[in-house]
Amino acid sequence: MLRPDIASADPEPDDRVQTDGDMVWIPGGTFRMGSDQHYPEEAPSHRASVDGFWIDRTPVTNAQFREFVRDTGHITVAEQPPDPAQYPGALPDMLYAGSLVFCPPRRVTTLRDWSQWWTFMRGANWRRPYGPRSNINVLGSHPVVHVAYADALAYAKWAGKELPTEAEWEFAARGGLEAEEYAWGNALTPGGRHMANTWQGNFPLQNLCEDGFDRTSPVTAFPPNGYGLYDMIGNVWEWTADWWSARHEADATKPCCIPQNPRGGREDASYDSCQPAIRIPRKVLKGGSHLCAPNYCRRYRPAARHAEPIDTSTSHVGFRCVVRRPAAVSHPPD
Repeated sequence: MLRPDIASADPEPDDRVQTDGDMVWIPGGTFRMGSDQHYPEEAPSHRASVDGFWIDRTPVTNAQFREFVRDTGHITVAEQPPDPAQYPGALPDMLYAGSLVFCPPRRVTTLRDWSQWWTFMRGANWRRPYGPRSNINVLGSHPVVHVAYADALAYAKWAGKELPTEAEWEFAARGGLEAEEYAWGNALTPGGRHMANTWQGNFPLQNLCEDGFDRTSPVTAFPPNGYGLYDMIGNVWEWTADWWSARHEADATKPCCIPQNPRGGREDASYDSCQPAIRIPRKVLKGGSHLCAPNYCRRYRPAARHAEPIDTSTSHVGFRCVVRRPAAVSHPPD
């Protein structure tokens, strides 16, 4: 159910878009990917082309993920103790099943130290998003969180789908808009309306909750973009299939050289250079989350991107899936 102060902000739908159940057909095309105006990893802005594809209308919800787990018996990464061989130097008593949970601190010394508000919490997982004493009993329509890359991949395979590339995800998030900053235009809160679940106030100390939510929100709580897709911005970050690269490739000098269905960087170049002893590759996250704030992380934009180790799960990362089949030939899986 849309909140009354934002329900009238729905953009006009793109008349080329087809829908089928929980998926939307996105017509392919060429667009300008990335940005030269914000964070260095978004640059350079460049042209890219994608073929048409189906994409989930919303992030995968707790209810949908529960169905997958019941059917397959899947155990998520957060529910398994880490392998000591992958974490040289780690103390044995720190290698327990858990996941990263956002915990607002009483004070901060610097915004450069994220450990002040992130806690690797024993017993936190998709069923218990805020720790052992929490549950998802009333969060069925919220996006599933605490899913590592392997968990998202396993769900996609079970559903007969795949994870989107970064280019596909960004093309879909723009909703047919080419040069605008946000998925709905150039104003973060047009007419004072909140168009996505983000942070208002002084992060990480004070969330004013002017958008109505402190943490995650139901996946259709805010207006869809021009393609009819919900939560492409804010609420939770979303996994993509692409390996992380520090920058985009340069723009093509000729129209004939525009990358078609680009697939991101190389696995061996995706490691975190600040942790050379830990060789965990990283994938690209897109979309920002409910923790993105003007004073800290302005990544509530289609061009924004973030690196995430494939073994890591958190309370603000989820995913959605795609199907790469022509709309006129076949429909997405039921």
